[in-house]
Amino acid sequence: MTDEFPMSGYDGDDRLVDAAADIDDRAVEGALRPTELHEFVGQDRVRAQLGLVLEAARRRERAADHVLLSGPPGLGKTTLATIIARELSAPLRITSGPALQHAGDLAAVLSSLQPGEVLFLDEIHRTARAAEEMLYMAMEDFRVDVVIGKGPGATAVPLELAPFTLVAATTRAGLLPGPLRDRFGFTAHLDFYEPADLETIITRSARLLGIEADPDGIAEIAYRSRGTPRIANRLLRRVRDWAQVHGAGRIDRTAAKEALDLYEVDSRGLDRLDKAVLRALVQRFGGGPVGLSTLAVAVGEETETVEGVAEPFLVREGLLMRTPRGRMATPAAWSHLGQTPPADAAAPTLVFDDEEPS
Repeated sequence: MTDEFPMSGYDGDDRLVDAAADIDDRAVEGALRPTELHEFVGQDRVRAQLGLVLEAARRRERAADHVLLSGPPGLGKTTLATIIARELSAPLRITSGPALQHAGDLAAVLSSLQPGEVLFLDEIHRTARAAEEMLYMAMEDFRVDVVIGKGPGATAVPLELAPFTLVAATTRAGLLPGPLRDRFGFTAHLDFYEPADLETIITRSARLLGIEADPDGIAEIAYRSRGTPRIANRLLRRVRDWAQVHGAGRIDRTAAKEALDLYEVDSRGLDRLDKAVLRALVQRFGGGPVGLSTLAVAVGEETETVEGVAEPFLVREGLLMRTPRGRMATPAAWSHLGQTPPADAAAPTLVFDDEEPS
């Protein structure tokens, strides 16, 4: 299961959440999620396209087309899955790719679905190959072949499935085989959020959590939230803690700056890992190029963590480039670390999407 817990700071009933209640972060995040599409902040194009797909399905009184949601963690894929089920007035079944290691695992889930039910498959790129191939027929024909027995005596028994809507989420859409991607009737990529959208999300979250916050303090949190609603909501709670312990209990710009500096979130939203990656590139490898695995070892993290967590934001901010020869620091990265880039430092316009050889 993902840690996909954005989004905007309000729920369907627009209820205040008692900030003094002893509830863990997961419960808080659940309370802050929107439950209807019109409440979802940001991602305007995706929201409009998805709304059309769902409205058409309602008018036809049929299961909606299968939906594939991709994008970095924390942008709202799980939230959108719950919204889709609610908009269709359908039950929601949740599973994940790592949980489907055998075709039988998937067959058990699919055979128990009710007509029109929404199946949310998180991290679909991590589904086992055998289960993945079973999905082809299930998505297209609403049936699967269950193999009974082994060896020459094995028999494939066709099993009819109730019409359902598969909502799949992935942070690495490129790992999905073409035949699987082509079976989704609607695909959407979620982008990082603009600060204005994050301010709206934080403002609503603060109200729901009973937090007093000034617009300047909210803007400071939004600017340092890396374009990610989940991070914005998390930072809001940490700034609230600082304001209650060291401040006057109200979040203003000073409280936000002091708290976020304490948690090592700098003025551009870079955290400890981001700065470690940039320092390794600049100070240890002279700005690069350097391979991903070497860079990961240098910062003491897994390659997947560096590639999936740090890199998307650093590339978006123009601080890091991915080239065929390896990762390189841009002149902006040198400047952000307070160092002068060498005369031959590559310009940010020379950005490539290609992976360097492993």
